[in-house]
Amino acid sequence: MNLWRTAVLAIAGQPLVERLVKTYGLRLARRFVAGDTLEEALAVVDRLEADGIHGILDVLGEMVTDEAMARAFAEEIKKTVSAFAERPYPRYVSVKLTQLGLDTATSLAEALLADILALAREKDVFVRIDMEDSPRVDATIGVYRAMRERGFDNVGLVLQAYLKRTEADLEALRPYAPDLRIVKGAYREPPEVAYQDQNTIRERFKALVRKNLEAGNKTAIATHDDVLIDWAKRWTGEAGIPRERFEFQFLYGVRSELQRKTAREGYTTRAYVPFGESWYPYFSRRIAERPENALFVLRGIVKK
Repeated sequence: MNLWRTAVLAIAGQPLVERLVKTYGLRLARRFVAGDTLEEALAVVDRLEADGIHGILDVLGEMVTDEAMARAFAEEIKKTVSAFAERPYPRYVSVKLTQLGLDTATSLAEALLADILALAREKDVFVRIDMEDSPRVDATIGVYRAMRERGFDNVGLVLQAYLKRTEADLEALRPYAPDLRIVKGAYREPPEVAYQDQNTIRERFKALVRKNLEAGNKTAIATHDDVLIDWAKRWTGEAGIPRERFEFQFLYGVRSELQRKTAREGYTTRAYVPFGESWYPYFSRRIAERPENALFVLRGIVKK
C-alpha cells in the first residue's frame, strides 16, 4: 500500500496529470469534496446530521505564499465559522497553517489564526489545526503552543503516526493536555523520517491513542482501517475510557456505511467535510490512500 501511495502522489504531481484531472473538474472530486461553496458544504453537514454524524468543515487551500491570499483565506474561514454557528449542531472546523501564510511568516499565520480562534470561541466553534508534511511539523506545533499560551482552549492539533518523531512530540505536548486527532499520515515522506510498513504504522497509531487517552486527554481516532477501529473499540472498553473522551473521525465520501454504523453504535462520529475551489491536492491524497478511489476516478474519465 505504501508503494501505491508513493506512486500515486508522484504521478499526481506531474503537471500533465494535474491538467487532465482538472479538465474534468469538481465532478470527479464530488465523492470526496462537498462542493465549491459554503452553502453546498452546509447542506452536506445537514445530511450527515440526519444519520447522527457530525461535520467538520474545512475550507480547502494550502501552501499559500502571498499575504493577501492568506488574509483572504482567513476571512473565508471566519465566514465559515459564523455560518456554521447558526446550525444547532456541534460545530467544528479544520485549518491548515500554510493556508494562513505559514510559509511566508510564522507571525502572519499566528495572527490570522488567533483572529479565527477569537471568533470561534465567541461562536462556540472548535478549531483543529491540521498537520502538514514533515518540514512544517515544528512550525505547526509552535503555533499551536503559542495559541494555548495565549489562552485559547478551543483549539486542537493533529499528530501523524507514520512520522518517527511523533511519540517525542506527544511527550513534549503533555503540559498542554492536548486535544489530538491521531492519523496515520497521508503525505509522501522518505524512509528517513517516516515508517513505511503498515503494521509498524498501526502499532505507532495505537501507542499514540493509548498515551493521550491514558493521560486523560480528548482524542479523535481518525482512520478507516478496520483493524484500528476494532482495536480502539475493544481497548477503550477494557480500559474503561469514557466515550465522551474519544471519538471516531472519517473522511467525507469514504466508507459512508461504516460511519453510519459507528454512529448507530453510540460512538461520537464526525466526517471531515472539505469544500472550495482548491481541491486538487486534497483529492490527490484521497486517491493515494485507497486503490478503489482511483478506480472510481478512472471510471468517471472513461464515461466522460
